[in-house]
Amino acid sequence: MTGSEEKDFSVKNPNNMRDSARNEKPRIGVFVCHCGVNIAGFLDVEEVTEYAKTLPNVVFAMRNLYTCAEDGISAIKEAIKEHNLNRVVVASCTPRTHEPLFRAACEEAGLNKYLFEFANIRDQCSWVHMNEWAKATEKAKDLVRMSVMRASMLEPLEETTISIYPATLVIGAGVSGMTCALSIASQGFEVYLVERENEVGGLLRSLHSLAPTVADPDRIISRYLERIKSEERIHLFTGTTIKSIDGYFGNFDVTLSLSDREERFKVGTVVVATGADEMKPDGLYGYGKLSGVITQGQLEILLKENRTGELKDVVMIQCAGSRGQRVSYCNRICCMVAIKNAIAVKERFPEARVSVLHNDIEVYGVIQEKWYNKARSLGVRFRKFSPEKPPAVSESGDRLSVNLFSELMNREIEIPADVVVLSSPLVQTHSGMELAKMLRVPLGQDKFFFEAHVKLRPVDFATDGIYVCGTAQGPKNVAESIAQAHAAASHAVNPMRQEKVNAEAINSYVNQEACVGCGYCAWVCPFGAVRMVVNEEGNLVSEINEALCKGCGACAAGCPTLTITTKHFTEEQTLAQIRVAFPQPSKPGEDFEPQILAFTCNWCSYAGADLAGVSRFQYPPNVRIIRLMCSARIDPLYVLEAFRRNADGVLMSGCHIGDCHYINANLQTERRYFALKEYLEQIGIEPERLQLAWISAAEGEKWASAVKDIVEKVKKLGPIDKSKLRYKESERHPV
Repeated sequence: MTGSEEKDFSVKNPNNMRDSARNEKPRIGVFVCHCGVNIAGFLDVEEVTEYAKTLPNVVFAMRNLYTCAEDGISAIKEAIKEHNLNRVVVASCTPRTHEPLFRAACEEAGLNKYLFEFANIRDQCSWVHMNEWAKATEKAKDLVRMSVMRASMLEPLEETTISIYPATLVIGAGVSGMTCALSIASQGFEVYLVERENEVGGLLRSLHSLAPTVADPDRIISRYLERIKSEERIHLFTGTTIKSIDGYFGNFDVTLSLSDREERFKVGTVVVATGADEMKPDGLYGYGKLSGVITQGQLEILLKENRTGELKDVVMIQCAGSRGQRVSYCNRICCMVAIKNAIAVKERFPEARVSVLHNDIEVYGVIQEKWYNKARSLGVRFRKFSPEKPPAVSESGDRLSVNLFSELMNREIEIPADVVVLSSPLVQTHSGMELAKMLRVPLGQDKFFFEAHVKLRPVDFATDGIYVCGTAQGPKNVAESIAQAHAAASHAVNPMRQEKVNAEAINSYVNQEACVGCGYCAWVCPFGAVRMVVNEEGNLVSEINEALCKGCGACAAGCPTLTITTKHFTEEQTLAQIRVAFPQPSKPGEDFEPQILAFTCNWCSYAGADLAGVSRFQYPPNVRIIRLMCSARIDPLYVLEAFRRNADGVLMSGCHIGDCHYINANLQTERRYFALKEYLEQIGIEPERLQLAWISAAEGEKWASAVKDIVEKVKKLGPIDKSKLRYKESERHPV
């Protein structure tokens, strides 16, 4: 873009909202939502509202039919002005869906949006305790009280303004990468399109045709290449690897390694479109040992180059390596690929006998269903097998033989074959896994790139300014890859079009005067946001780049000298919630009901708890939830303080290992958990009172089970005998 060199691409911290609340006595307004019958049908909203009026620093409380409706939003804005509120608490559904709406209302009324707090009394209270009116009401009061105490500690925050360099790096020149590059360039921005191979096209180059259009992949690639070469804003690099990507959202510094030189440039956004590889199912069904056993990808090449020879008997075996054999996931596209190739074989060799052996055929949509019916009409036989009794492939003279147990006939049958074709899944590339480390973006359990949120942010990473499309994210067909490429292009262009964006103010900062330079924070940070520097006094101290920091809090939870704080999730704010969660000790005896405090991560386990509510999974009302951005923010002090403050059990929860939205921060959670269990035993608390559960956003039922499990375990243990405890009130960091 002309003139971009003269622009200032630095990071600034504007004070865009009044921050008088920083020094004022808290004046909190509480708004309790009926949510129709969703809340009011299962707990006493009026009683909760009246209770809120008695809480410290609450100067106004009201109930609304629907707080998120226009009249509810207007009521919040009017109350802020009329009662001079400097904190707002809404008790309704979940911050994951409605927090931006209420924050915006606060901003419109002149209040810093970080002075807003949510009490989740629907998804995590009324919906999961639908048959326990009294207990649900008491729990709602507790949640409101915890939110009010936290709100009292909130501070106005200033968001970082980042200038966005107007160019994008697209990594991978397959169909999704080329589509994305063309889309971005057509909107007026520079694109650097980088491909490891010497040719563009990716997996498309090896296909003999596309389904359902029967289009020629070579012609498609040629048209793409022609458009790319004619677009002056696209700079294409083939046979090129990425040496390094440094910097942060809006200001990435890229170094490419070419055969004869290095190339350096700056971009504002990055799109990952590295594609995938077909898994080689070595050892399955004789692959790698029997010469006639090949994969669908190899058959595609033989069909493309007319090197199949005369085919009389062809057997295709589905799920060769997927759905539990080598990888856990369904490949989604291999059924359609098998059907397409089976039709191709029948059209070239009408007399050929083609069998597709499967344990389920998955065809998506009407068009694919038509292809399935076409294959059957041509004589392709679909034979089902049980995963417990998979087919066996062996040599029979100069041919192959496939033994299949037919459940329909309840006997084993033998199928002769000239060639056995295995439908094996797509897997992450080696270069993709290396790129994930370079970009510091997460891979999921299946090793594909892991998006920020499957529904809300499907092409974004948790790391701002980096996006994903195509099979780099998981198996998908060409049409899906193209659609996702356009989505990624749209997301990459938006910040460049705005030129400047405000980054989330939730990040960590260090008090360098108290820092001892131990380097723990630099070691633990998953985003490389911390570096060790020498200050003016000549002391080694840590320094945090706010543009790189994502606010997971792993550094703050492990800092031995308390010099690091995570904004909006400070120790004081979280401890305020812990200290009021259970005002009274639980009652011993036969009616003992354990009091459980649960710490959840924002992205997965909190969302799993929400899903339990949406799904109406009922579980004991004993648990009170405290939301943190990441489970790595669970400070040992929080766990100890919970036990000191009448909790009988503590549940630590977060994303599954390998699925952490902060790359690998939850590994610190796991280490801390086992160390804490040992320490609890040393000070006289049964280790079983502390539990750890990895729960995804899709595992609402697992969340409900985890709560039931810890309640049952702690109920058997009974109340804590505090007379036998051996810890000091002043003890801070035991682990």
